[in-house]
Amino acid sequence: MDNLTSASVPVDGLSGFFQSMLDSIISQIPFWQDILLPALWDGLWVTMQLVIMTAPLGFLLGLLVAVSRVYGPAPVKWLAKLYVIFFRGCPLLVLLFILYFGLPSIGIVLGSFMSALVGFILCNSAYNSEYLRGALQSIKRGQLLAARSLGMTKAQGVLYVVVPQALRRALPGVSNEFIYLIKYSSLAYVVAVIELTGAAKIIASKYFMYFEAFAAVGVFYLVLVTITTIGVHWLEKKYAIPGVSGAAAKTDNGQ
Repeated sequence: MDNLTSASVPVDGLSGFFQSMLDSIISQIPFWQDILLPALWDGLWVTMQLVIMTAPLGFLLGLLVAVSRVYGPAPVKWLAKLYVIFFRGCPLLVLLFILYFGLPSIGIVLGSFMSALVGFILCNSAYNSEYLRGALQSIKRGQLLAARSLGMTKAQGVLYVVVPQALRRALPGVSNEFIYLIKYSSLAYVVAVIELTGAAKIIASKYFMYFEAFAAVGVFYLVLVTITTIGVHWLEKKYAIPGVSGAAAKTDNGQ
């Protein structure tokens, strides 16, 4: 009988552990439903605003910088190169501090959201410009010469002949940068933007629920990145160039 009693102790202890976990989860339902999730939904909306505004502006500015580096006159090429060197070399966190804390000392006040937005656009455009520059340089010079022979100016040839082809080649790199943008948007909280990470930090500090708050944020980012990755892969397949990397297999299969 003593042996049976002693053998049942670990079972009872394990049962009690799982019961306590279940009770803890049930007791936290009001916290998740009434406090954490509403705050994170508000933070998600701010994150989406940052990403949706940064992505097109960063892409267009990056395209302008890339075209300037490849086809611009010498002074413009050097300015574009210095732009890329600075904003690729400067850590994004430092750049945000300069915009938010540094500029007010010389009379320029951008505010928290605008500081984050400008910082993200500058950083995103610098990286995008490198993807686009490589794609522009991969287009054979004869393409532009053919456009000039048809009566187009150099600017028209670049805009209507070279750039459309380069965009398809740059799509994998640019789309990858878009995914990175979603993740490094979490740095906006350091300049007082209450996006996903900022909202979680406030809730965690107030209720001392750090694991729950940041685990939930991790799930939010995971879902965002997964959905974006699926969309990016669809775009890459749709606009893939036949005969280039994975597009060759797609063409051979008759898809």
